[in-house]
Amino acid sequence: MIKTFEAVFDKNNRGVYSISLVEDPAMEGDFVALSKQKKIEFKTVDEEQRILLGLVLEPNKPIYRNQDGEEFNIVFSEQTIKELSHNFFKQGYQTNSSLEHSEDITGVSFVESWIVEDSKIDKSANFGFSYPKGSWIATMKVDDDAVWNDYVKTGKIKGFSIDAFLTLKEVKL
Repeated sequence: MIKTFEAVFDKNNRGVYSISLVEDPAMEGDFVALSKQKKIEFKTVDEEQRILLGLVLEPNKPIYRNQDGEEFNIVFSEQTIKELSHNFFKQGYQTNSSLEHSEDITGVSFVESWIVEDSKIDKSANFGFSYPKGSWIATMKVDDDAVWNDYVKTGKIKGFSIDAFLTLKEVKL
């Protein structure tokens, strides 16, 4: 049986210090690109506002990892997600982003973030999403032409993925 670890925010660590734009998000939540006409289209837009909306973290969802041949799952509690989201903005990390966790990018900024309280009436439901209570949703403003044209409009990136320093505690079933 594969081990499961709970990710815990240690206030002596950085927590989430960057959110990457990735093709294959671990949370399996693609984002929506918003256009000026308020017409929602996945991955392609016309007259762009250049705003992306998507899932950052979902509570209790097992995330498969394989590090040096060791397979395991990581899960995040609602409380940890809330602490990570608050710390991300409190520390001023909202302009920290990369492509696929490797190439740092500029000209992007997280401009809005919230924790889902009720999936039926959450703001994200207006865009066709249904994420459980405790999920972290965020919006990113993309001002960089290359990032927008070469990655967002082409569909090369489909969601958000965190870069973080976390403590892992094994969950005993």
